[in-house]
Amino acid sequence: MIPKHKPHTENQGSSRIGMGFTEFVITIALMTASIAMAIDSMLPALPAIGRSLSVTSTNDAQLIIGVFFFGFGVSQIIFGSLSDTFGRRRILLGGLAVYVLAMFGAALTGSFEMLLVMRFVQGIGGAAVRITTMAVVRDCFGGREMARVMSYVMIVFMIVPIVAPSVGQLIISYTDWHWIFILLGIVGAVLFLWALLRLKESLPADERIPLSVDSIVDGFRTVLTNRITCGYMIGLTMFTGVISAYVISVQQVFGEVYGLGDWLPIAFAATAGGIAVANFANGFFVRTFGMRRISHTAMIFFTVISAFGWVMALDAKVNFALDYALFSILLMMFAVIATNFTAISLEPMGNLAGTATAITGFVSTSVGALLGGGVGQLFNGTVQPLFAGFAVFGAISIVATLFAEKGKLFTHPGDSPQLDPGAAHL
Repeated sequence: MIPKHKPHTENQGSSRIGMGFTEFVITIALMTASIAMAIDSMLPALPAIGRSLSVTSTNDAQLIIGVFFFGFGVSQIIFGSLSDTFGRRRILLGGLAVYVLAMFGAALTGSFEMLLVMRFVQGIGGAAVRITTMAVVRDCFGGREMARVMSYVMIVFMIVPIVAPSVGQLIISYTDWHWIFILLGIVGAVLFLWALLRLKESLPADERIPLSVDSIVDGFRTVLTNRITCGYMIGLTMFTGVISAYVISVQQVFGEVYGLGDWLPIAFAATAGGIAVANFANGFFVRTFGMRRISHTAMIFFTVISAFGWVMALDAKVNFALDYALFSILLMMFAVIATNFTAISLEPMGNLAGTATAITGFVSTSVGALLGGGVGQLFNGTVQPLFAGFAVFGAISIVATLFAEKGKLFTHPGDSPQLDPGAAHL
């Protein structure tokens, strides 16, 4: 089950699914951005949803975000093998259909418990979209070209968090929160039609893996015994915990600690804009400096800055300007780390990209969501838990990366060419 060679050039890669490079990037980005929309548009509406559905604790309202993350994480494990066997397109279309139906289901619900069920199902549909879009990118590109494509995808992807909270705020200003789900359902339906009409299959039939217990076990063994994939999967888990903790806590931090109120969407948009800038810079510089030099440097800075933020937060005095600057820098570091770690972890996998994406996604998202949710539940009216969690996650990522690279940071012999899955065993 040795993965076959994939095209790495820009034209060969995008033409594999019958698209130009720009259309390819925008299509993949919009598919993944729909997931961000389902998260970030909820942020201004959490208090209103809580009041409408008689949620007594403001910390419980975090579950509207956390349950989506959890469903998104735990269900990824099943979609990788399915997409490696049946192709990316079928799984993508099925995931979009589930996502759309669950959105309209959430719009019709009148209980908090049923809303959480619909959010979990939305996460399952979103997981299918995430697995297949990342596998499509890996089918078409490899190495630094993959990191470059993913950086450009992330630029489009991050436009959504910039505008999503404002959209949610606008909707609840003129109508009720149910219309957020209706809007998301309509967006998902449009994306379904676009994929149906424009997206060709990226995994040819002769490169697919028959669905059997032996093939699944063999695929999992290949992924889980690869030092590079596993080490960076742990790092991705920690940084999924970072973004989960931030998104889950941001409404309370900006609302209760800093008293921003209606300014929340603008404050959130500015940090999301920084992420977009960081990904643009990564896409520009990754060909020159490589994925490892950029991400390893960012990881170390992230950990040090987080520790500094925690020390400063021990002072009871609230310092919004400093904290906001630190959060903005940390999220920019997060952007280049997550993008490059994802590319590095999938680089050795070839046509096992679906299985590899599923396993890394399952572990990083489900465990990261639990870690981030745990940090969110520690909210005590200060930013201390958030900075402390970031510092711990960063430190663990450094250890995991040292394990993956056998103690050597910033460079690796396989940074440019593809690796064989058997070339970096545990």
